[in-house]
Amino acid sequence: MLTWQNILLLIFIGATTVNVCFWLFLFSKFAFYREQKAPESEGGSGSESNPQPLVSIVICAKNEAENLRKFLPRILSQNYRSKEIVLVNDGSTDNTLEIMQEFQKRNSTFRIIIISNTKKLYIGKKEALLKGVKAASGDLVLLTDADCEPIGDKWAAEMASLIKKPYELGLGYSPYRKYPGLLNRLIRHETIYTAIQYFSFAFAGMPYMGVGRNLIYKKELIERVNGFHEHIHLASGDDDLFVNAVATSSNTAIQLSPESFMISEPARTWKAYYRQKSRHLTTGRMYQKKHQLLLGALAVSHLLHYMGGTVLLYIKVSTIFVFLLYVMRMLVVLFMYNRILRKLRDPSLFPWIPIFDFAFVFYYLLFSPSLFKRKTQQWK
Repeated sequence: MLTWQNILLLIFIGATTVNVCFWLFLFSKFAFYREQKAPESEGGSGSESNPQPLVSIVICAKNEAENLRKFLPRILSQNYRSKEIVLVNDGSTDNTLEIMQEFQKRNSTFRIIIISNTKKLYIGKKEALLKGVKAASGDLVLLTDADCEPIGDKWAAEMASLIKKPYELGLGYSPYRKYPGLLNRLIRHETIYTAIQYFSFAFAGMPYMGVGRNLIYKKELIERVNGFHEHIHLASGDDDLFVNAVATSSNTAIQLSPESFMISEPARTWKAYYRQKSRHLTTGRMYQKKHQLLLGALAVSHLLHYMGGTVLLYIKVSTIFVFLLYVMRMLVVLFMYNRILRKLRDPSLFPWIPIFDFAFVFYYLLFSPSLFKRKTQQWK
């Protein structure tokens, strides 16, 4: 006869097994991936027989004067010669436009698109991005944000090297800058865990998202899906929902060279982080059903592993077995994280993994209502 204690034990065992399978059979594809270095001619210098395609670097900015002054020189200094920089001023009320014009006067590489708040048709960043892409002269569009800084001068070349037949879309990595404090560590961990998911799914032939801070694609892709028509009512989704709509197992490439990383500024307060994540997570309900099911199974298995195990330990049912199963899963997780953190150049997070892995229970509980929100929000 099944008692409720036995049912709970079965749920715990099932959830732990499913979660471990994600790590062993899916996330291991990322953990054990070895970067294949492209020949120099494909990425950086180009040649007469193999000229560089023109890359349009599109940056949308709303009240980002200081960040533009700080980081635009780093974009301009990229060693990829065949580039233009399209700056979109999205109704800024500070001196963002003046900063853009200063750079344009000194270098003809810059182009400026101006959007007035009084003439905007939609909320969020999508209208600005669409106009920036439309104005781009290049067949390749490379996206980043105004508060982002390339880790070196090969970022554009490394990302551009991805787009060659049959690839039309390239996913890059964008870590957050390190600062002291628990919030910063939590943000960096959450960013890495998200990267583990979307890179691993892509390696498995199921690409479902990318991040707009470091994303490249053929300009024609955005025309193929009629821009952001299907989710224009949401402030977010210009990156993940776009990738979800156009990415396939055969047209998506991945760039994990450290020289391709784009460092971004993290939220500096808990309130700002909560608002940012709540806005981003509103897009999850619009992913393809297969992606929703797999990501849901991952989240539920993680949640039930800890919640079920905690209750079983509290009521003292199969205590040794539950503890051993917890240790087994954690050893698998730590083994994978050890490889991945070194790959993503943030090994200092390793001692925090058991704490943050458990803390994700509260992350799921806190942010899950965002998946069902219909209310739209501004991107700034």
